[in-house]
Amino acid sequence: MQGVCVSFVCVCVLLHNVISQPPKEIDTQTECTDGYHWDPQTEHCKDINECETIPDACKGEMKCFNHYGGYLCLPRSASVIPAPEPPIAPTEAFNPCPLGYEPQGDSCVDVDECERDEHDCQPSQQCVNTLGAFTCHCPDGYRKVGTECIDIDECRYRYCQHRCVNVPGSFTCQCEPGFQLAGNNRSCVDVNECDMGAPCSQRCYNTYGTFLCRCEHGYELGPDGFACNDVDECSYSSYLCQHRCVNQPGKFSCVCPEGYQLQGTRLCQDINECETGAHQCTDTQTCVNIHGRYQCVDANRCLDPYVQVSDNRCVCPVTKAACRDLPFSIVHRYMSITSERSVPSDIFQIQATSVSPGAYNTFRIRSGDTHGDFYIRQINNISAMLVLARAVSGPREYTLDLEMVSVNPLLSYQGNYQSSSALRLSIYIGPYTF
Repeated sequence: MQGVCVSFVCVCVLLHNVISQPPKEIDTQTECTDGYHWDPQTEHCKDINECETIPDACKGEMKCFNHYGGYLCLPRSASVIPAPEPPIAPTEAFNPCPLGYEPQGDSCVDVDECERDEHDCQPSQQCVNTLGAFTCHCPDGYRKVGTECIDIDECRYRYCQHRCVNVPGSFTCQCEPGFQLAGNNRSCVDVNECDMGAPCSQRCYNTYGTFLCRCEHGYELGPDGFACNDVDECSYSSYLCQHRCVNQPGKFSCVCPEGYQLQGTRLCQDINECETGAHQCTDTQTCVNIHGRYQCVDANRCLDPYVQVSDNRCVCPVTKAACRDLPFSIVHRYMSITSERSVPSDIFQIQATSVSPGAYNTFRIRSGDTHGDFYIRQINNISAMLVLARAVSGPREYTLDLEMVSVNPLLSYQGNYQSSSALRLSIYIGPYTF
């Protein structure tokens, strides 16, 4: 069989007088097979043009076309492109074997056209030797279209889980960010970015296809989603600490002024230096604790004409003329209150220690309340309450003489007997509201 082009369509036709078996034995080199005659000039067998030597070789509308070793009868509209006659080396011996074979001893052996580069495969094709011939194959990843090898677009067949990239003769699979190619080079598996150095400054949480950054308590995630910035808790509220809030990396702390100590995490409590011994009062002084500090007062505060009869109590003897218009006794007391206390506010209760039968008692502020910051609210015949009338700020100190006046009409032999006693109250206003 031999391939030719008819009207630009490739067909196969049977050649007349083509020998497909090894030639019969011949006695001399001047004998040729059918369709050929001996050319003494070239000393080779030469094709016979039957279209010229045979009258009316083709009948009817058929046209004669000469071919090696025979001729073809084809329609007149057919077009045949004859293959160029291979060059014949003057010294090449006659080949009695079929096409694709060559003599070797007494037999014919196959010719490897691929190894000898005697094929017409395209550069993009691969030559595969066959018995008596050869074939042109396309490499993997290509398909044959006509005589050319065209790349197969494997991406059309969804070979990849995520993205497919076609390349000449093959393809590659690629994964979306946050995934990596599995061992089969087609599937995509999640990447644990936290184990691969994710840029989280504190905590990293892996999620499917991505990751999340989180911050420790006291920090907040920055605009870039990676960095953790300290939260200034002190700027959020003025009520976090009773005195002063100090921001620290990731947290805050409350501090108290001098003379106070932290109670819990935010409250300030006065330090009682008199109990802890952290004072510098002498043996002749009494330590009085007040808000934020302490006060050293003389153990004997009795001023003439008073004399001391016991701790904090002074008496004015009736035998002294100067005592006639003065309270019979003065008792010293000390107290401390915070600044800006809500008013009216009960701050100190006065209680009579001894009362004569039939006596009527009244209470008053004898001295020390220049601006009217206090007043007395009598509870009954033997007690009264000192009330803070206006809010006051410290540090500040008041010394009030609170007097109880007793009138006893039963002592008629002396007329309306009247006597009085006083309580000298030292009030210290602390510098803070706590």
